[in-house]
Amino acid sequence: MFEDISKVIILSDMDGTLLNSKKQITDTDRKAIDRFRSLGGHFTVATGRTIQAFQQYVAMLELDMPVIMYNGAAIHDYVSGKTLYTHPLPDKAKEMAIELLGRMPQAGGEVLKTDGTYVFSNTEYQQLHTRICNIVPIYRELPDIEDGGWLKVLFSLAPEDVGLMELTVRQLGCDKYADFVKSSDIFLEMLPLGVSKGSALEQYRTLDGMEGFTFVSIGDFDNDLEMIKTADLGACPANAEEVVKSSADLVLEHTNDDGAVAELIEYIIDKCVK
Repeated sequence: MFEDISKVIILSDMDGTLLNSKKQITDTDRKAIDRFRSLGGHFTVATGRTIQAFQQYVAMLELDMPVIMYNGAAIHDYVSGKTLYTHPLPDKAKEMAIELLGRMPQAGGEVLKTDGTYVFSNTEYQQLHTRICNIVPIYRELPDIEDGGWLKVLFSLAPEDVGLMELTVRQLGCDKYADFVKSSDIFLEMLPLGVSKGSALEQYRTLDGMEGFTFVSIGDFDNDLEMIKTADLGACPANAEEVVKSSADLVLEHTNDDGAVAELIEYIIDKCVK
């Protein structure tokens, strides 16, 4: 699997994996990524963030490989400035979002499209998500957000309300038309059916020049599960959810705060030089 380090691509989740608890990339991880690249390896990211929200990390990480965005609903190449793949929600997504917000008006929420983030309920939890992503959103009432091109809908709620919304989703039958995935204790995302970081990884394999590459993924939360299962080697940091640990090929000893990505890189380098 690791005969040639130049044919290895690491796909890393951001929050809880590459970013520490302060939403920073540790020097340990940064130096390891630089070393991995200097040896010929390739590094990129699989994130729930939008094209605009992730822009701040492109130069910081010196990314030259396409990035999986919107939790798998798109793949964007910042080098060419082109979006290489999208899989939008069905038109029924607006109807479902309106119904869910009507049942749970305490929820914050946003619609994510390639041209920006449309906030339709600017609660305290939603404002937290906006700060985390460091974006300037477009504020618009939910019915006024133009149909088409919805890549995902993110609901932000108190932890105790996330389970209630998941129950409401099932009661309304929304899960017949879209997937609903927790991306943290306070975020529940509506994604196109069958779309995940894992399905995007399969699309990634079909991109020009990606033939024969070994894909290594690392993530910590529910929305990383399919990517971990689909990769040639799926890893997770020590702080990962138990369900993620049970699905990973490699459970690392370090957390996102003390160099989990660096530990994974050292593991790969060790395998490649033997």
